[in-house]
Amino acid sequence: MHPQPKGSKPGPIEPPYHGTSAIVTDPIVPEAQDLPKCDPSEQTLDEKEWTSPDEKKPRTAPLNEDAERTAGSSPPSSASSDASSELSASDEDVYPEGGTKAWLVVLGSFSGMLASFGMMNSIGTFQAYLATHQLSHLDESTIGWIFSIYTFLSFFCGIQIGPLFDQYGPRYLVLAGNILLIASMLLLGVCKEYYQFLIVFGILGGTGTSLIFTPAIASIGHFFKAKRGAAVGVAAAGGSIGGIIFPLMLQSLFPKVGFGWATRVLGLIFILLCGVAQLCIRSRLPPKPGGSVMPDFRIFKDIPFTLVTAGVFFMEWGLFIPITYLTSFALSSNAVDSTFAYQLIAVLNAGSSVGRWAPGYVADRLGRFNCMVGALLMCFVTTLALWLPATIMTPVGEYSTDGGAVKGLTIAFALLFGIASGSNISLVPVCVGQLCKMEEYGRYYGTCYTVVSFGTLTGIPIAGSLLQATEDRYWGVAIFTIATYALAVASFLGARVLKAGWSMSIKF
Repeated sequence: MHPQPKGSKPGPIEPPYHGTSAIVTDPIVPEAQDLPKCDPSEQTLDEKEWTSPDEKKPRTAPLNEDAERTAGSSPPSSASSDASSELSASDEDVYPEGGTKAWLVVLGSFSGMLASFGMMNSIGTFQAYLATHQLSHLDESTIGWIFSIYTFLSFFCGIQIGPLFDQYGPRYLVLAGNILLIASMLLLGVCKEYYQFLIVFGILGGTGTSLIFTPAIASIGHFFKAKRGAAVGVAAAGGSIGGIIFPLMLQSLFPKVGFGWATRVLGLIFILLCGVAQLCIRSRLPPKPGGSVMPDFRIFKDIPFTLVTAGVFFMEWGLFIPITYLTSFALSSNAVDSTFAYQLIAVLNAGSSVGRWAPGYVADRLGRFNCMVGALLMCFVTTLALWLPATIMTPVGEYSTDGGAVKGLTIAFALLFGIASGSNISLVPVCVGQLCKMEEYGRYYGTCYTVVSFGTLTGIPIAGSLLQATEDRYWGVAIFTIATYALAVASFLGARVLKAGWSMSIKF
C-alpha cells in the first residue's frame, strides 16, 4: 500500500504499479499562467497522446519516473506501435497547400515542363521542316514515326518511373532526364539520316522527357490536394509557353543560322531550364525503400480508374494530330503563307497556356471530372465545327474566294482548340489523383500513362496513312480526331457517373 499525506487537503494519489493509470480530473491550478509554455516539438509521443485535444475518451495521466522505469523493462506493446503508425499515416494525409517549399516545387516543375513539354509542343515545327528539307524524300507516315516514338516513350517510361519515384524520390530521375534531353537537342543538329533522327529525337528525347515530367507532376501531388488542380495547371502551363516561344524562335533561326545551330541554341536554353528543375523539384515524404518498382495492374479492377485510363488513351490518340499536322495543313491549304503557317503552332500553344492554368483553378471549385468532361466536349466541338470544314474546303484554288474563310477557320480552330486541349495535360494528373491514395499516386499515374503511350505511338502514323489514302487532303485526319474525342468524352463521363452519379451539380 501507498500511504496518503495527512491533513484535511488530500494529496496526489501515486499511480499504482499494476499496469493501470489514474484518471485525470483536470483540477484548476491558479498559478498555471506563470508557468513557462512547453514547446510542442519537445513533447514525447505519450505526452502528445495525453494532451491531444481531439481525444474523446478519458485521458490517462503519465506514469511517474519510477513507473516509467518499471514499464520500460517490458517490451513495447502493440498499442504503442499502432499509435506510431497512425501518427505517421496522419502526417502523410496533411498537405501544406502552399508555402515556400511547395511553390519552389511548382517553379521547378514549371521549368522542367517548359523544356520537356515545350519540345513536345513544338514537334509540328520540326515535322514540317524535316518533311521539306532533310527527309523530303520520305512520306508523311514514315516521318511521323520519329515523333510518335518520341511521344510514346515520353509516356511509356512512366511504367517504371512512377514506382521508382515512390521508392527513391525525384532527384536522380530528373537528373537523368535533364542529361538525356539536353544531349538530344545538342546532337539533333548533326543528324542527316532518318535513323539518326529516330534515335536522337525519338529515343533520347522521349526518354528524357518522361524522366522529367513524371516526377515533376508527381512531386506537386505531395504538397497540394485542395489546390492541386491550380498548382499542376501552373506547372503544365510551362509546356504551352515553351510551345509559343520555341516554334517562333526556330522559325526565325532556321533561315539565319541553319538547322544545326538553331537546335544548339535551343539546347543551351534547356541547360538553364533543366538546372532550375534539378534544384527545385523535391518530394515531401521520405522515399519508401524495399517496395516493388513494378506497376500493379490489379488497380485496373477499379472500373472508374479503367475508364479514366481509356479516356486519356483516346484523348492522347487525337491530341497530337493537330499539334503535329496543323502547320503542314496550313502549308498545303494555299490559304496562308509559309511564315504564318509556322506561327499557327504558337497560336495553338498560346491558347493552350490559358487552357492549362484556368481549368485547373476552376476545377478545384467545380470539380475536376466536371471540368475535364467539359474541356473534352469543347475539343470535340471545335474540331467538328472549325477544322473539318476548313479541311473540306482545301486546297484553295488560285482564284478561289474560299481562302479568307479557310484562314479564319484555321486561326479560330488553333486558338479555341488550344484553350480546350490545354486541360488535357493539366487535369489528367488531378483526376487520377482523385482515385487513389497519395502514397500510391506515382504508381497509378505511371501505370495509366503506360497504357496511354500506345495511343501516342499509333496516332501520328495513322494520321499519316489517312493523308496518303485521301491524296494529302486532311478531312480524314480531322474525322479521326473527332472520333477520338467523342470516345474520350464517353469514357470520362462514365467514370464520373460511377463515382458521383448523373447530377453535374455535384462537385467531383
